[in-house]
Amino acid sequence: MKVVVASQNPVKVNATLEAFRAQFPADDIELVSASVPSGVSDQPMSDEETRQGAVQRAENALEAVADADFGVGLEGGICELHGIAYTFAWMVVISREGQVSASRSMLLPLPEKVMQLVRSGMELGHAIDEIYGTDNIKQKAGAVGLLTGGRLTRTSTYVDTLFVRYCRSDLQHLEMLSRCC
Repeated sequence: MKVVVASQNPVKVNATLEAFRAQFPADDIELVSASVPSGVSDQPMSDEETRQGAVQRAENALEAVADADFGVGLEGGICELHGIAYTFAWMVVISREGQVSASRSMLLPLPEKVMQLVRSGMELGHAIDEIYGTDNIKQKAGAVGLLTGGRLTRTSTYVDTLFVRYCRSDLQHLEMLSRCC
């Protein structure tokens, strides 16, 4: 099985490989990474924009690697609910046959000092690096790792979110839930 992930970020690449291996343990997984555009802003600021970025990345990845069985798009974003800013990510898997499966990670509240930099135009990872003195956090534990004290990581969150859905027919009833939540 050939899978193309729409990123060269090692966190996203490794999470995709780990999730596919867990989901399809009997299959030989060949993972290819492709740098493709998301078609959305560098720092998506809504649930809708973030999901669209993941969809477009998965579509573009599948187009970039003609012999891939699946295209995977992972897009992190920020949304504000009830006056609180949260970070989260959408994971979209598209099969060569056109079957789309999408899932969203948990919401993690962001400190206001981080959001001040984000609102001024800085990407979340850069804002975290600046405020907390980390270096390239988005290719390591991510904001999730830092803000949970290492209890969760960007990789573990992505693996869990990807693992839930894929393109399994026995989970397709969940598609309705993802549209309303």
